[in-house]
Amino acid sequence: MTSHTHLSSNAGSVPPYYREVYQAISGRADERVQVQVFQRLLSRTDLPSAVQSQIADHVENSEGFLSKLSLYKGLALIALAQQGKQPSPKLLENCIQEFPKPQLGDPKHLQSLKMQPTQEDPLIVSQTLTKLLGRDTIQIESIPEKKGLFLKHVEYQVTSQRFKISVYRRYSDFDVFHELMLQRFAYRMVPALPPKRMLKGVLTSTSEQEFIEGRRRALTRFINLVARHPFFSEDELLKTFLTFNGSDVQTKLRDAYKKMGDEFLTCRLATQAKEYLPADIQAQFSSSRQLIRNIHNSFHKLRDRAETMAARSKENATDLLMFGKELSTLGTDSAPLPPLASSQSTWGSLRQSIKGLSVEFGLLADKAMQQGKREEDDVVEKLNLFLDLLQSYKDLCERHEKGVLHEHQRALQKYSVMKRQMMSATVQPKEQVSVEQLESRIVQQENAIQTMELRNYFSLFCLHQEIQLVFIYLPITSHILGAFVNSQVQGHREMGEVWSALHPKLSCLFGASNGLQSPPLSPK
Repeated sequence: MTSHTHLSSNAGSVPPYYREVYQAISGRADERVQVQVFQRLLSRTDLPSAVQSQIADHVENSEGFLSKLSLYKGLALIALAQQGKQPSPKLLENCIQEFPKPQLGDPKHLQSLKMQPTQEDPLIVSQTLTKLLGRDTIQIESIPEKKGLFLKHVEYQVTSQRFKISVYRRYSDFDVFHELMLQRFAYRMVPALPPKRMLKGVLTSTSEQEFIEGRRRALTRFINLVARHPFFSEDELLKTFLTFNGSDVQTKLRDAYKKMGDEFLTCRLATQAKEYLPADIQAQFSSSRQLIRNIHNSFHKLRDRAETMAARSKENATDLLMFGKELSTLGTDSAPLPPLASSQSTWGSLRQSIKGLSVEFGLLADKAMQQGKREEDDVVEKLNLFLDLLQSYKDLCERHEKGVLHEHQRALQKYSVMKRQMMSATVQPKEQVSVEQLESRIVQQENAIQTMELRNYFSLFCLHQEIQLVFIYLPITSHILGAFVNSQVQGHREMGEVWSALHPKLSCLFGASNGLQSPPLSPK
């Protein structure tokens, strides 16, 4: 057909049906297609929801809209999935003929998809893990200041990829930032800070260094979780913390908070939160909380095992190094052999060969140490990041119960006491002034209760969004497992290469000179 347009230079041609679908569902004002309209189109296909999600992930969109080309790509992927194939963009590249036609019915009937109200549900957090991780990556390096044997305090160089800037912060700056984030976002997952000082115990310069390194890692996880949170990433507090280069960042942060107040006062949906909550919100909250508790327990055990494995790799490195050193000591022993032994023994030449083996054992130790470091950086740290997130959800649930709910109940109790006082005041005549004072206090208390109720619903609204974030983060499990397997494959391959290089050297050791033809690697 001459009327076909090409999707890309090496792909097949687009059937007229694609253009008819596009004209039916694109907007009149601009020629793009809303993401929600495409989602509705997907849900009409009766494809399994997992396949629908795969297709949606492969289709690029910008600010909630698909271009014409993106839509065409989506239609082709729907058609492939309907044929029972894996909806993969690679299949499209191999498509030389016309693109397959999806089964969506008459394009005219698709016009109704865009007629439906496209107002998004504000309760739904439409994010992917890739989007969250792509918001920013922040690195923290310690810059220690020495004073005597132990460190006086540590300064941190904090570098944000997003803002392309490095700033210097102390622990006390993180502390103030964390405290203000908790005040500003009391109803959201603000991760905990690591402790400022070591727990009591014997303080050595090694344990001090390990503590400072552990704290640096924990601060890195904290600031990355905050910077990637969809409701924190655009907030003035975070921007100030990551970019302000002046002398007193703490005052600057406090001033920024004073101008804004907490999220309940600045979120336009705060007072309408109740309208968006599902009827069974309390039941959902309870079941989510139990599920997170179970997931947290499992991940805690996984992290502990991963830590043990990383420590074992490092212990293995130390053992290999010491083994090599002992061989070297054996080989460099220059004590003369007694006459009885010297005529028969090949120990003199053997000794020289043994000394040479210590190089390989040093190399093996190096590889084992790298393996331990990879396990620590790629596996343990990712597990710790997810555990920090899960813990911040558990902390949030406690804040909700101890904070908003508790305050609400206290306010109601206070109100009922006032009402009883008012009733007794009207029965037994008292001075008019005290009755009026009581009335005005009751009105104030009624307002306070109303605010408490609104805050309680807003807290539930935020909890509902935060649990969605936890589930958006859950696929990080596959990243962790991938990193774990890769680190093992790489470690075993590198160690195997060194052991293999060692093999011919053993053949030299057990050469013809001592009557053995090959290394007796396994006892007969």
